[in-house]
Amino acid sequence: MVKKIKKYKIMSRVVTFGEIMLRLSTERHLRFSQSTAFGATYGGGEFNVCVSLANYGVNAEFVTRLPENEIGLSALKEMRKMNVETKNIVYGGDRLGIYFLETGAGTRGSNVVYDRAHSAMATIEKGQIDWEKVLEGAEWFHWSGITPAISQTAAEACLEAIKAAHKLGIKISCDLNYRSKLWQYGKTPSEVMPEMLQYSNVILGDIDTAYFMLGIPKENPNYQDQESLPVLYSKLFELIPNLKIAATTLRYSVSASHQRIGGVLFDGKTIYQAAVKEVTPVVDRVGSGDAFMGGLIYGLLEYQNNNQRALDFAVAACCLKHTIAGDYNLVTLKEVENMIDGDGSALVSR
Repeated sequence: MVKKIKKYKIMSRVVTFGEIMLRLSTERHLRFSQSTAFGATYGGGEFNVCVSLANYGVNAEFVTRLPENEIGLSALKEMRKMNVETKNIVYGGDRLGIYFLETGAGTRGSNVVYDRAHSAMATIEKGQIDWEKVLEGAEWFHWSGITPAISQTAAEACLEAIKAAHKLGIKISCDLNYRSKLWQYGKTPSEVMPEMLQYSNVILGDIDTAYFMLGIPKENPNYQDQESLPVLYSKLFELIPNLKIAATTLRYSVSASHQRIGGVLFDGKTIYQAAVKEVTPVVDRVGSGDAFMGGLIYGLLEYQNNNQRALDFAVAACCLKHTIAGDYNLVTLKEVENMIDGDGSALVSR
């Protein structure tokens, strides 16, 4: 009997916008003060999402600004190696942003130090990208709260992109991604994010983070309370007029080496919850939220009208990312679906 091969629908382009950085990581869980060498890779929230989507077979494009030097060229080669479209990247600025990662273990958490001031993306300005041309034929545009955090001009360029996507009728998603270490240019999230979020159709983030960014009193939600959650999420729908989906990654940190991962999704009517999964030992937690976001975008595109499946896909993708070193979620579509469908045995595939 011939086995029937599952066919996936052909998707239009997904475009993401943000900064790719050089990642310098301590090795063998060393402290910064102990390290004499760093592992050099690349990463960045919106790019990580793009890599996930490319791995699932989506036509994914990353838009950013790179310096015209050897480090910028190396980053470009990395994007192409990850099968990400790069044809609309713009060039300028003096340097690529860097972040240093001290990888935690056990009861010691990881630590990140940013060195991205005056980077090519931090000095980008609106008008440098022809967004109507870039977004032509795209079905989805993704941004995150990291880009408007790095500089005033980056926030303006991001808002320009969001408005263009909205004008073209493209679905827009945002990972709130609050990074307190980044908001250093004199503006707070509540002064910048509300205008940008009003165009978003899908957001990912904690309820308390969303409230904080929207400038309303924070809540301490109980994500297991099926009765209170719709009320708390509904306030987001009232404040974000184009919102269709709000999702939250549930992360219960037992230690740096042991995480418990779940998820919640609200579509304005129904709360969906994914079962919490144990992830231990953790190889690399960085980028796991981006893996959730990439999985959610894919799930909403592929499993239309099945929000539970979309959420389960996002949670499974997030869990698998914890087993992979580096920023990217280098897993296949089949591996994620196998985990959703109950095959988490980690047996050797022969």
